[in-house]
Amino acid sequence: MTELRVWKYHGTGNDFVMLEDLDDERPLSSGLVAALCHRRFGVGADGVIRVTRNVEGAGHSFFMDYWNADGSVAEMCGNGVRCLAKLVYERGHTRQTELDIGTRDGVKHVSLDVADGAVRSVTVGMGPPAFARSQIPMLGPADEPFLAEPFEVLGHTFKASAVSMGNPHLVLFVDDDPARSDVARIGPAVENDAMFPEKANVEFVAVAGDGLSVRVWERGVGETMACGTGACAAVVAANEAGLVPVRSQVRFPGGAVTVERTADDVLLTGPAERVFEAVLDDAWLSSRGLA
Repeated sequence: MTELRVWKYHGTGNDFVMLEDLDDERPLSSGLVAALCHRRFGVGADGVIRVTRNVEGAGHSFFMDYWNADGSVAEMCGNGVRCLAKLVYERGHTRQTELDIGTRDGVKHVSLDVADGAVRSVTVGMGPPAFARSQIPMLGPADEPFLAEPFEVLGHTFKASAVSMGNPHLVLFVDDDPARSDVARIGPAVENDAMFPEKANVEFVAVAGDGLSVRVWERGVGETMACGTGACAAVVAANEAGLVPVRSQVRFPGGAVTVERTADDVLLTGPAERVFEAVLDDAWLSSRGLA
């Protein structure tokens, strides 16, 4: 492997190392992803996104190859797909402001809000939520949902709802400000609970003003500043419980996004920011056995 050019982006603090591989010639590995995401010895990020161009007949313009910081593959990332859309537009790979992006959770339609050549925000059609336990997946009767049910973990009992937004989420409703929640202890316990055979993302959610206040623990990453699929799961679960309307703002430690639930889709709107571009040299790659 020769030198590697990367871009750093974030969506409301949820940060990514981006790699352009439009001709699909440089596949990722778990070792490379973990090394890039290391916050002391690498670039530092919640995940890595490799951007490839469309495959003929695939029905999309670009594909998002997304990996978690621990080197595991993930199905979908709402903040990540917004960052991808900003990169391909501002790097000149497309002039279209309506794009179809391929993901492991299917094709996602994105709409770019552009002013003076810069992408200010991106709206993503995240697809409909799934509630059946078999679709999340969650142990129990395959066709039954788990909505506003008690969930016990580490001596605490939460009212909780399980939702799939292309990846599994358990939304925990808390009575107090999520800033006071013991995310670092409860998050990994829920992530690795035997009820979730593919693990789970965990949202700590409270109604706050005209929207939701949320902290999130992402499987394979840890606590992140924001989570796009988590924002959607939180609004869907809270709407099902009658706590918020179909369109709500979600406030994370890293910033706010807007989620709107329609009859057949969940729309996520928020910013994406370019931080820097860099080249990782052969010495760094070789020192980690990646050259």
